[in-house]
Amino acid sequence: MHSPRQFLSRVGLVSKSGLLPWCARKPPGWSQPFLSTASGGNFTHLAAKKYQRGQESQKKPSQDLGPLDASWQERLADAVTPLWRLSYEEQLKVKFEAQRKILQRLESYLQMLNGVNMTTATPKSEGLSCILLPIIPSPVISGYRNKSTFSVNRGPDGNSKTVGYYVGTWRDRNIVCVHSHRLKNIPEKHNQVAQYYEIFLRQSRAEPCLLFHEGGYWRELTVRTNSQGHTMAIITFHPQELSQEELCVQKETVKEFFTKGPGAVCDLTSLYFQESTMTHCSHQQSPYQLLFGEPHIFEDLLDLKIRISPDAFFQVNTAGAEMLYRTVGELSGVNSNTILLDICCGTGVIGLSLARHTSKVLGIELLEQAVEDARWTAAFNGITNCEFYAGRAEKILPQLLKSKNDGQLIVAVVNPARAGLHYQVVRAIRNCRAIRRLVFVSCKPHGEATRNFIDLCCPPNSAKKLLGEPFVLRQAVPVDLFPHTAHCELVLLFTR
Repeated sequence: MHSPRQFLSRVGLVSKSGLLPWCARKPPGWSQPFLSTASGGNFTHLAAKKYQRGQESQKKPSQDLGPLDASWQERLADAVTPLWRLSYEEQLKVKFEAQRKILQRLESYLQMLNGVNMTTATPKSEGLSCILLPIIPSPVISGYRNKSTFSVNRGPDGNSKTVGYYVGTWRDRNIVCVHSHRLKNIPEKHNQVAQYYEIFLRQSRAEPCLLFHEGGYWRELTVRTNSQGHTMAIITFHPQELSQEELCVQKETVKEFFTKGPGAVCDLTSLYFQESTMTHCSHQQSPYQLLFGEPHIFEDLLDLKIRISPDAFFQVNTAGAEMLYRTVGELSGVNSNTILLDICCGTGVIGLSLARHTSKVLGIELLEQAVEDARWTAAFNGITNCEFYAGRAEKILPQLLKSKNDGQLIVAVVNPARAGLHYQVVRAIRNCRAIRRLVFVSCKPHGEATRNFIDLCCPPNSAKKLLGEPFVLRQAVPVDLFPHTAHCELVLLFTR
């Protein structure tokens, strides 16, 4: 049998130990923690490069961005949207193959763990034991993002008040901030707001904050839009040693620019200002201050009117999200006799969209603002069988499952960030007999979520307190929410 390290080396998931926030020491039985391949590339990037090499002699670049040796725009496109040169049909082939390879390697290791002879295991589809369905394409291919975050730093001309996306890395100290107006995934409205924020910065006497210890004030810009054309802008500002009176002057200046000055052409629905002394602050750590306009934007999705706060999670591709959530609903198999457990629920869209098909929905989300949005959405849409809890899932879930220990079957849906689920959440799901069906939505299945899959499916392990019956991976559906990039959502159905 191959060791975990041998398997992970093959898959490309071995990195330095001790980097998982929940892993203070090496887990029993593992020679190395499971980590993502963010620093060393991933299957999709590798497959894309291999596929491109095979296509170069047949196909020219799909867009002319000028001389290769002078085009910052092309370098940015290659960094942010590495598949932009391929047709969308070709992109889907690359992504599907990447997901198939991830599942193939995962299955082979799980089979070894469970003592299955891989030479006699019967593949069901695509050389896999689970059923891998065709990739679901995004209904919108260009300008699909409803949220974009722009950085402020030195541009190709050396101007430190440039607003855009980064080329280069901090490690190599070669960061250059490049305008994003030719990125295929960014809508024109987002680029327009970024352009006028740059105009504002260049006429402001206050310097940008490039590195915290070097001073400066103006930082990143986040733009959120909805399908009705409403636009929310959020400006992050490092207060340094400014007094409240001086801060008020800066807030009034930027407000004036976007309401009565040149920035008024952006027609913002709302403008927020956040004082932040860290890389990222939640609303609880540093409240978002509404300078003008509506406090929320709203989106229509799956027959629901959904409220979205400044920092609430909402899938960046609205049309694609509808395809994703319909897929989750179909795989969940909920009915009037089941409870739906929606973990990492964001604004609650998955649970709320399935509420009429199940007896009760229990949602857990870290951000208080997102939970308030979910509760508002439930009330506005007349949904009365949903409860939402704000806090860390690893703290809330074990107690919640104990309180619901009445024999009713539970269907769990999890949609974590790229870091995957906390090990205590996986343990609670694994050890809850009432959970017979689990739908796992992963935006990075080749990363740290791999450990989650293995802990869900491995034989019982008393040392890791994984005592419940193991899950079996039954079905996988790739859903593309990120055209032109290497990313793809993978929806996995586990049962037991």
